Amino acid sequence: MQRPQLSIIVVSFNMERELPRTLFTLRAPYQQGIVNEEVEILVVDNGSSTPPDSNMMPHGVRLLQADTPTASPVAAINQGLREAQSDFIGVMIDGARLASPGICRYALDAKKLYSRPLVATLGFHLGPDVQMKSVQQGYNQAAEDHLLSTVPWQEDGYHLFSISVFAGSSKQGWFQPMAESNAVFMLREMWEELGGYDLRFTTPGGGLANLDLYVRACNLAGSQLVTLLGEGTFHQVHGGIATNQSRPEASWPVFHQEYQKIRGHPFSLPTNKTEYLGSFPPQAFASIQESAKKLP
Repeated sequence: MQRPQLSIIVVSFNMERELPRTLFTLRAPYQQGIVNEEVEILVVDNGSSTPPDSNMMPHGVRLLQADTPTASPVAAINQGLREAQSDFIGVMIDGARLASPGICRYALDAKKLYSRPLVATLGFHLGPDVQMKSVQQGYNQAAEDHLLSTVPWQEDGYHLFSISVFAGSSKQGWFQPMAESNAVFMLREMWEELGGYDLRFTTPGGGLANLDLYVRACNLAGSQLVTLLGEGTFHQVHGGIATNQSRPEASWPVFHQEYQKIRGHPFSLPTNKTEYLGSFPPQAFASIQESAKKLP
């Protein structure tokens, strides 16, 4: 059996509504320019109260149960990294994120074009505002279901741009540094050099573990940051720790304190020069205009 060209690790926790949509967006024909045999999907369930049913997984999707489920997903991710069969691996730390249709194709293109690519994607929130705010104004799963029904996203996922806003980590838009990537791709050797995600990030949801991973990857010797234009991930509302809830134990001050304890300095955005790969669909034109206004 031929090894996949790409493995994607998706972490799930109590996402009965969201996960099937996410997986739909990672398989052809929704994903354009690939055949499903090229891409291996590994779902690592991090202790859901009702675990996903392996018999309901789409063809080509492998379900793993986290060996030691914790409030932080980092151990589950590292388990997925060990199980992945490809030498090129992507991680989606949050299984509630819909992917745009060209992510897999352009990630594989980057692998061909660069010797040590760090492929990063911008993040978006479905709804009228970042979900930390919109949920306070009544945005919920029912409202989101209705919103998704207003566009033919299953036939053309680029319509998701028209019903979403930049996530806080990507608030500076397409052309300035981002704080993290919620679908990040690297060679296996790069993941191994990093040691995967840092297990010291134990706060709910992993705290700043994903931001930390992105910064460390940017600092890897010889890594080439490649940002995908016109592609992204779109967060579904689901009661997530960082995006959809207001909890004292899961706040920026708590997360940042943990980060500083581990790294010994405050968090700061990476400022690596980035190469751009991709193209803009018409539905993303408004986000280009918004991004241009944010340029110095």
